[in-house]
This record gives sequence, structure tokens and C-alpha cells, in this order.
Amino acid sequence: MTYSETPYAPYDFANRRHIGPSPAEMAEMLEAVGASSLDALIDGIVPADIRLGEPLAWGRALSEKDVLARLRDVANRNRVMTSFIGQGYHGTITPPAIQRNIFENPAWYTAYTPYQPEISQGRLEALLNYQTMISDLTALDVANASLLDEGSAAAEAMALCQRSAKSKAGAFFVDHHCHPQTITVIRTRAESLGWEVIVGDPFVDLDPAGVFGALFQYPGTYGHVHDFTGVIENLHAAGALACVAADPLALCVLKAPGEMGADIAIGSTQRFGVPMGYGGPHAAYMAVRDPLKRNMPGRIVGVSVDARGNRAYRLSLQTREQHIRREKATSNVCTAQALLAVMASMYAVFHGPAGLKAIAERIHRKTVRLVKGLEAQGFAVEPAAFFDTVTVEVGAKQNAILDAAEAAGINLRRIGTTRIGIAFDERATRAHTEAIWRAFGIDRKDDDLAHEYRFPAELVRSSDYLTHPIFHMNRAEAEMTRYMRRLADRDLALDRAMIPLGSCTMKLNATAELMALSWPEFADVHPLVPERQVQGYAEMLTDLSAKLCQITGYDAFSMQPNSGAQGEYAGLLAIQSYHRARGEGHRDVCLIPTSAHGTNPASAQMAGMKVVIVEVAPNGDIDIADFRAKAEKHSANLAACMITYPSTHGVFETTVREICEITHGHGGQVYLDGANMNAMVGLSRPGDIGSDVSHLNLHKTFAIPHGGGGPGMGPIGVKAHLAPHLPGNPLELAGGAVSSARYGSASVLLISWAYCLLMGGEGLTQATKVAILNANYIASRLKAAYPILYSANGRVAHECILDTRVMKDRAGVTVDDVAKRLVDCGFHAPTMSWPVAGTLMVEPTESEPKAELDRFVTAMLGIAAEVEAIVAGRLDAEDNPLKRAPHTIEDLVGEWNRPYSREEACFPPGAFRVDKFWSPVNRVDNVYGDRHLVCSCPPLESYAQAAE
Repeated sequence: MTYSETPYAPYDFANRRHIGPSPAEMAEMLEAVGASSLDALIDGIVPADIRLGEPLAWGRALSEKDVLARLRDVANRNRVMTSFIGQGYHGTITPPAIQRNIFENPAWYTAYTPYQPEISQGRLEALLNYQTMISDLTALDVANASLLDEGSAAAEAMALCQRSAKSKAGAFFVDHHCHPQTITVIRTRAESLGWEVIVGDPFVDLDPAGVFGALFQYPGTYGHVHDFTGVIENLHAAGALACVAADPLALCVLKAPGEMGADIAIGSTQRFGVPMGYGGPHAAYMAVRDPLKRNMPGRIVGVSVDARGNRAYRLSLQTREQHIRREKATSNVCTAQALLAVMASMYAVFHGPAGLKAIAERIHRKTVRLVKGLEAQGFAVEPAAFFDTVTVEVGAKQNAILDAAEAAGINLRRIGTTRIGIAFDERATRAHTEAIWRAFGIDRKDDDLAHEYRFPAELVRSSDYLTHPIFHMNRAEAEMTRYMRRLADRDLALDRAMIPLGSCTMKLNATAELMALSWPEFADVHPLVPERQVQGYAEMLTDLSAKLCQITGYDAFSMQPNSGAQGEYAGLLAIQSYHRARGEGHRDVCLIPTSAHGTNPASAQMAGMKVVIVEVAPNGDIDIADFRAKAEKHSANLAACMITYPSTHGVFETTVREICEITHGHGGQVYLDGANMNAMVGLSRPGDIGSDVSHLNLHKTFAIPHGGGGPGMGPIGVKAHLAPHLPGNPLELAGGAVSSARYGSASVLLISWAYCLLMGGEGLTQATKVAILNANYIASRLKAAYPILYSANGRVAHECILDTRVMKDRAGVTVDDVAKRLVDCGFHAPTMSWPVAGTLMVEPTESEPKAELDRFVTAMLGIAAEVEAIVAGRLDAEDNPLKRAPHTIEDLVGEWNRPYSREEACFPPGAFRVDKFWSPVNRVDNVYGDRHLVCSCPPLESYAQAAE
């Protein structure tokens, strides 16, 4: 008897944590869908010719206790050092209140991207604080709500310059003092788009007439601080744009990029309370002058009003986004780093402008004292003007000094063969300074308390920043904790209710899987430490890669892409590199069906490919005849096709092998989007079907939380012939890289590794089966009220599409009305109008128990009944609960003149009575928000209202 047939699953079997329905509930659900058993249901859905012949097997599933012990054992193999390496990564102090109430709080880390603003007001306010912080520090007009990391943000800035500059030159200039990993990521992006990258001294080598833009590092990777005002003026005179990669903490004491005339500023907010985590995740930022805001990549939080005229926050200018513009997109940015941006914004709220300035000044003074001690012993230290980083010429003593520092528990930066870099941070103490002196052979006490500064007066910041009252609130922990709690209470996350988003796989993020992220052995590791110090990370990365290879049927994995869209981009670059290596670099056509994820055509465009659209048949499958015809037409130049499996329409297409064969027959490679792997793990493997490369959304299938819009991870798996073309080490300038860190956001990989250990191969397979069962249960319960699109023989895969278009035809009720009414019921809406306009795509995942599925069904049937009441005339066609939704607690008081009761308004079927989630705002006016674009914090009275 297999586990799926067992009438009782013991609770010590680890995957019961992730699998919501009990065995008894599964039996009831199978009866409802008309299947004799779970295995029989799966056999009728997943085509036999793609089924996995052998079960996933890597030993028994571990208990929670055993997994935590394994994580502790691995953690102990990492050495916790004090790293003054710098190069874009710094030690920081996370205020415990922020660690506990944001970083470790499921109300924040399990939320989805705030596309439904009414139930995302807390996150949106925190991100608006972040944007205000960045705009103020950079002295630029508009900031976005975060990007992935500094290197990829620099690449995005280059692309923004190219499409916005008046100059038609074909080159981009990069300051030779930019971080090495940033230069590598820029080169990678530019190569696929045919742009030249010129690296040099901006004061010597820059010809403004020969470039469309330039990037300067401030402070530079070796510590230099320069005023780029004159250089920027020359760029503008030639029609080019200027970007500055700036450290936001340095901007608390140094002249801002906007004050130098910069058009764009980018950088990382990691040192604002976010642990290094061996490379991530950290929130990068971008800020621009006002004329560039509509071309800026990433999300922008703006201020609008709700139906009562009250202020409400929302994502603004969404028509810029890649999933809407598709192959016309200027970026494929999808996942941001929302959770980390929230942490950084709270760090600024916690410290305020005076506190941030004090931290920056202390760091600089400590660096000055360090330098004075080195200079006193005859060491040549540069630059003369610096903030927190210096470079010391040591000649043949380099190895001895580095070894002595490491023996004292300190990592310094190796530069060439004769220099050492030192970058102080807020954790630096006098003991650290004295230990570094000793490594240099200096016996000296750090008792010089003179306040001396080593940057010129013209670079001292004189302008105000963080003037908004939110950055001046009472920072007592009680008040900070209450502020963070108030914001969290305005959001609906997975800790409150099911979030049934199709293709987004909002599943359980088990607490045990996340605990290790806060451990110093993982959190406080610089990504550039010697490999001998990170044997624990190496073991985890090796084992996770092996498990993912077994799950997917691929031969190698790169953990570098730090989002799903980055994974798509990296996979396409690997395909391009493969073609070039075979002398077929002319191949540049990518076939993409109209049903593909919006990131697919955007990624192909960003990789320099020509997108050719393939039609979809009436049943939702790829039109095989059209696919074949276009493959033949573009045979000489076919580089790849991009498909999603199971399809975006939620079915296992039976022609997938044929599509792979056609593509290979015309010399192309198959990119299989891994967004729907939650329907495949343990049942079918992309590498066995005929695919050459896939990315996996670890923030979906493999239990990394969505974090309110990020972090994400999108590692790519490839067949052996593509393995040599995977992204390389970002520090190797000759190689290709898509992210700043070699292993992307390495710390969150611990979550997916722990998930695999907790579940075991058998548990992962069972999870896939139950995900399919849950989807079919919902489809079966709702099909009488909502036509199910694209089912095959009455069955769906792990998600189903509910057709709400008939409601608009019969009663004028739109898919938006249904989505907002679900808020009244205490649910996040399913995916709206994608892949079919006017429909809802539902993916319940395996994590939801039957009771929550039934509550959702009750809510959806209640909405259908309200539609019927409109049709029958029992509800007014324009003034009804659907059109007015969502309802707030304000609707329970004051005058009520609507033709339906308050009871009907606020407590529809499916809603909890005692634990009801109240939307903090009524329906948000999207049009108003775009016409009156405000992307920074509103006045003080808003916070007074929030506290009432």
C-alpha cells in the first residue's frame, strides 16, 4: 500500500506539515471529484509518456528536530568572521525589534506582491517610506520600490540610459572604480544587446560624445570619493545621461548624486540593517529625475484615493511592467526585494536622520584613526579623501598580513598581489582597529578620540534629508513595535488566509525551514570570504544542486539568478553562448506562445533575441501546426522556444515532446519555464521530456516565502551540453554573470534545502499529487457556477481558470468586482485576467486543508448567488455589494442608504465573524493615482489617523 492510499498518515511523517488535507479529507475530496484514488486521479491527468519511471529517493524524510540539527551541523562548518572586505557588502546591526517583527514575522514574509492594494496597505506604506528615504538621500525626484542587487540595478540603469538619452552613441562608460562584480554584470547585459562597454578613469578616459551614458561609483570600490559634477555637465552637453552607484550610508555625510546633476542613482541598501547572508537577499535601489520615471524599471508605490476619498496607496504606472508590455518591455524585472526594502526603511525610521548621520560619522572617524595608525608606521594609504574604505600598499607582506588578520578573526580584501583593502562598518570597534594594526605589525592603542575628517569640504553634505515626520517618530521600542504591528494588520498574508494565485504557488513557508536564516553562521557571512570559511554553505549548495538535478532530470544547476525572470534571462544567455561556441551565433529567433508568462518575451527581448509569437489553439494548447510552420520559416536562425509546462492554462499538453522534437530538428534549444513545477515534482521531469534548460521559482515550488514581492530565487538547470555556458563568477571580468553574488541570494537557499530534507522524495511527490487534487476539488465544486476553461477530460492540473466573463455579460459584474468582493470574504483574489482576460486563475496548492478550500468555495458560490440576484432584479445593477466592495469598518457606522444591508455588505458567505479581516480602505481609484502621481510619503496627519 503506497502512502497516498494509506488511510492514516502518522503525524511524525514530516510532509504532513506541508500537506494540508488529512487522509480522511482526501478521501472525501476524491469522492467529490469522482476519482477512486489519488493515484487514479493522477494517472488520468499526467500523460503516461512523460511520467517519471522511478521515485525520487535520497533517504527518508527527516523530522523537524533532525532538520534543525542538520542545519546546526552545517552552520558550524562556517566560520563567523568580522569581514572588512567591503566591495558592496558590509556588516550591519539589525535592530532586534526589526528582526523579530519584520524579518521573522510571517505577516510580512508570507505576503504576496501588492497588486491588490486594498489588502496591502501596510506593505505599501513601508515601501513608500523606502522610496522617500532613497529620494531624499540621493536628492532625486522618484525612487522605485527596490530592485534585485547593485550589479543588476547598474545594468538596468545602463539600459535606461540607452533608451532615454538624446545621444545615439553605441557605448556605455563605466568608472574603473566600480565594484568588479558590477562591471561583469554590465558587460554581460551589454554583450547580448550589442552595446560597447568602456571601462576607465572618468577624469581621463571619458569622451562624452562617444557614449549614451556613464556610471560612476561613489565612494569607489577602493575608497575614492570624487565630485562628478563637472564630468556630468560634460555628459549632458553631449546628450548622454549620468548614473551614480552610491552607498546610501555615505550619502548621510557626502554630497548627493542629484546635487552633482546625476540623472540616475543606484546602489544597495544592505547596510541598512539587512544581514550579508553570503550574498543576499538585499534590496537594491534606483532613483531618477522626474522625466525618466515612466521608463524606470521595477515597481513604484504611489498615493491615490479610495471610493470614500480617503488616501490609499497602490502600485503606480503598472502599464510599464513586463507582464503587460511583453516583448515590447524595456526590462524583465518581476520580483523585487520587498521584504528587505521594508527592513531597510524601518532601519531608517528606527534611527532617523540624526541617527544615520551619527552612524556614518562614527564609521568615518574610526576609519580615519585606523589610517593614522598605519601612516604613522610608514604605510602608504590611499585615497587621501575617503568615507569608510581605504587601500594600503604592503608589497610582499600581503599574505602574511592577511593571514595574521584572519587568525584574529578578521577578513580583509586582497587587491592584486601587493595591496590590501579595508572597509569599516557600524560593527567596527576599537578592538578591531587594534587587531588590524597588530596584523600590520603595529603595537598601538586606539585611544585617539580626535574628530578628524578626510573628505574635502565641497563634498560635505549640507542639504537636509529624511525630513518627513515618519523619520522623526518616537523611536522607543514600544512605539516602533506598535507601528510595525499596525502596518502588518492592514495586510492579508498567508498567515491569515489562503492566497489562491494561479502560477504563483503561495504555499506553506514552514517556520523550521526559515529559522536558520537568522543564525550568525549564515546571516553574517560576506560573499567574498575564502572558501575554507564557508564549508557549511558549500555542503548545502552541493546537496541542494544534486537534489534539484534529480527532481528535474538536468545535469547541472547555477544558483546565481536571484529571481525567476533573472533565471529566464540566464537560461537564454546560456543558449546564446552555446550557439556561438558552435559557430552559429546568428541564431537569434525565439518562438513564444501567446499563453506564455509575461516575463518570457521580455526576457528574450532583453537577451537580444527576436520574439516570434506562436498562436494557441481553441482548447488552450499551443497550436502545433502554427508552431511547426514558424519553426520551419525561421529554421536557419532559430535559437530557442520558450514554453511553460504544464501549460499556463493549467493542463498537461500531450504534444510537449513533439514541440521539443520540432525545435531540436531546426537547431534550436528548448527553454521550459519552471513556474508550474509544483505540478511536476516527483511525477515528471523537464529534462526527460526534451527540455534543455529551465529555471525553478524556489519562492514558489520550493517554499521560499514571497516576502510581499521578494525575495525570490530562480536557479537554472541545464542538460550537460549547456553546463559550460552557465553564469560564471562575477569577480572574473572575462566571464558572464547575471547577479552580483556568485550564488545569488544564497541565504534563502537554506529554506529550499530544509524543505527537501523535511519532505523527502516521497513527500515531495505526495505534495504534487495533493496540489493537483486540491485544484480539481475546487474546479469540481465550482464548475456549475463558473465555467472551467481548458480542462482536459474534465480534469485540470494544479490550477484552474474560472470564467467570470459570463457575469459581465449577464449582470455587468467584472472580474475586478469579484476580486474585491473576495476581500470582504477574507481572501486574496486569484490571478486576475491572466492568461485569459476577464477570468480568474486559481491555484490552491497542497498546503491548504479542506476547511479552507471549502470556505473559498462558499465565498465564490456566494458571489455567484449575488450575481444571480442582480440578474433577477433582487439587487440593484449599479449599487450592490459587488460594485461597492470591499467594505470597511467605516461602512458599519454613520448613514446607510444603500439598497442592501450592512450585514450583506460586511459579512458575506465565507467571511469569519470573530476573526474577520477588515480592508483598511475601500476600493482604490487606480486612474486617479496615475493621473496625480505622488511617490513619496504624504503629510503628517496620515500617521495621526493611523494611530487613532
